[in-house]
Amino acid sequence: MAMACCLGGGQGVAPGGSGGGNGLIASAAPDWPQWRGPRRDGICDETGLLGQWPKEGPRKLWSAAGLGRGYSAPIVVKGRIFLCGDFEDELRVIALDLEGRPIWQTAQGRSWKNPYPGARASCTWSEGRLFHLNAHGRLACLDPDTGRELWAADILERFEGRNITWALSECVLVDGDRVIVTPGGRRALMAALDIRTGETVWASEPLRLGATADAAHARVAEPAGEVDGASYASPILLRLDGRRQIVNCSERHVFGVDAESGRLLWTRPLPTRHRVIASTPVWCGDSVFVTAPDTEEGGLYRLGMEGDRAQVELLWKTQLDTCQGGVVRVGDALYGSWYRRQRGWACVDLGSGGIRYENRELAMGPVLYADGRLYCLSQEGEMALLEPTPGGFEIRGRFRLVEKRTSDAWTHPVIHGGRLLLRYHERLDAYGIGAGQ
Repeated sequence: MAMACCLGGGQGVAPGGSGGGNGLIASAAPDWPQWRGPRRDGICDETGLLGQWPKEGPRKLWSAAGLGRGYSAPIVVKGRIFLCGDFEDELRVIALDLEGRPIWQTAQGRSWKNPYPGARASCTWSEGRLFHLNAHGRLACLDPDTGRELWAADILERFEGRNITWALSECVLVDGDRVIVTPGGRRALMAALDIRTGETVWASEPLRLGATADAAHARVAEPAGEVDGASYASPILLRLDGRRQIVNCSERHVFGVDAESGRLLWTRPLPTRHRVIASTPVWCGDSVFVTAPDTEEGGLYRLGMEGDRAQVELLWKTQLDTCQGGVVRVGDALYGSWYRRQRGWACVDLGSGGIRYENRELAMGPVLYADGRLYCLSQEGEMALLEPTPGGFEIRGRFRLVEKRTSDAWTHPVIHGGRLLLRYHERLDAYGIGAGQ
């Protein structure tokens, strides 16, 4: 479900960036303006952070309560924190200052009351506008200074999509003057809306199941003709062979779309038992890593373009079955938690896909990388600082975020200005992790 501040869009240890070569395209917005950061890779560029925590954990600086139920992680832009929460029948977008004090709240449609109730997606900030997609497909554009709604659109209605079992959770991507959504409907798999008006700029073709002779478009065969719906994942924006491309997942596929026109470039099957793909794709130089629970098709896919033709090659398959916790790529390794196959966290060799080492002390959960260490929040409510070394994970600190053991501490950690922001439903806590704090 949905997140994870750093100033600037530097490359750190992550591939890509906003330059002219292949790689991730960073947001032009300041701070941590969207899901998983400026590049959507879960990598924070801050340095000077504590290398070891005290036994009781880092010092708590403040706590903000009354935020509603939800998994929506904060974003941080220009001295404000934005996140979402469900309050009985209503979802609200909330703005706080950097000390956790409330600035405004505004309604953004209905709450989600079905299994795993709570707000899902994080907001996205771009060019003085705030965007959010709620669990029912209502996309809103807000004034981040006041919370006033500028426009809204029902993407499921417009593109003839349907909601999914545990509700839409996409953290929308802004590409210049377009906001990108994945309705998974009969009128569009993915669509771009004008950030000023909400009008449709382009709509990709729907992704229909069935055999195809086109090597770029391998698809789930049955039931032939059925339109594939949205997943719980969020897209990434990258540059590849001189073209900008958006990569995301549908219910049963990973796919790429031309960012200018919306043309569907390639697809690969990623079928799962319960149609749950919740991990954002991870860019790895010239390849994309995807995984999900209960599938044999997760792995690393090398991408290329020859003219207008997409080239897709499976390099290796993975046993790592990460769900909503996400995966980060650091150098020649991938880090993430297991989901169903076993307990704990793993380091995956990027060259071969093999497991280098594991840690089974900590339950699965979301991950953020900063200053040489992994910030891992166990879904059982325990926060841990892990240092990946050549020989294994070294635990550099741990503490309980949630007093009693739980099973749904799913909100992704955020780091901003030497502070670690951790949410558990109605509460957001800030901890001092800078070397001088």
